[in-house]
Amino acid sequence: MTGLPYLDAGTLERLVPVGRAVQILEDALRGGLDPEATPQRPVVDVPAGQLLLMPAATTRYAGVKAVSIAPGNPERGLPRIQGTYLLFDGDTLTPLAALDGIALTSLRTPAVSALAVRHLADEGARRLVVFGSGPQAWGHVLAFMAVRPIDEVTVVGRDLGRAEALADRCRALGLTARALINGPEVDAVARADLVACCTTAREPLFPGKLARDGVTVVAVGSHEPGARELDGDLVARATVVVEARAAAMEEAGDVIIPIRHGTITTGHLAGNLAELIAGGVVTGPGPRVFKSTGMAWEDLVVAAAAYEAWT
Repeated sequence: MTGLPYLDAGTLERLVPVGRAVQILEDALRGGLDPEATPQRPVVDVPAGQLLLMPAATTRYAGVKAVSIAPGNPERGLPRIQGTYLLFDGDTLTPLAALDGIALTSLRTPAVSALAVRHLADEGARRLVVFGSGPQAWGHVLAFMAVRPIDEVTVVGRDLGRAEALADRCRALGLTARALINGPEVDAVARADLVACCTTAREPLFPGKLARDGVTVVAVGSHEPGARELDGDLVARATVVVEARAAAMEEAGDVIIPIRHGTITTGHLAGNLAELIAGGVVTGPGPRVFKSTGMAWEDLVVAAAAYEAWT
């Protein structure tokens, strides 16, 4: 792979702004991409954490993202998630480029969430609550601003200093922003038009009964069947959309745990992302929930667009 082009974080951000990424993902789904056909990613437990391998292919391109998740890294001043993406020609499988895997994840995950918000949330949604204070939390603020008239952000974090730092970044964008920790987020959730859960939590972040009818809640932090950010009460009341049913039933604890507890059945899922885009999801009177675990087709679509813009 000598001389293989490498698209770093700054290059990727320049080539594919988040608003463009949202449209690229929608175009792919409207063009017939079936998220249910994406291969399941193997997750391998290793002493320091997990290794994930995420392959996907179309007729034009193939790609694979190798990701490591090391829970102990933040204490070392290192990223919890690291990785690299390799893009191949779809016909010859010749390597075309390598991309910063974390930058790619930090772009496509909020873009997928924003795509769901574009089709689920009320047009005038402006009050956003973000659980988390890391790159995904910031990415979701930017992505939601691309599809809805956000003007108020509440950042809820475990570390008040980090939450304040993210709130400062939001204020620099001209938004009204505040930072909270622990209990005070209750009032913010009750008033929210949009809630983004971008954490490593393994238990629900807030009582689901606080979420009002009509709010749109996005949960992206967990990809394990035993971990969740949302409780069964919220999920049971909500119109629930997932990226793909097959992936959700393997990895989405927010869905799997309520099914195990008998709070909902598998038929409770209103649709996948492709069906939502096509207008095949009818929202009920309660909250709306989009649960994301991250899928390889999303990486491939965005990586291919970045490569084409680079060339």
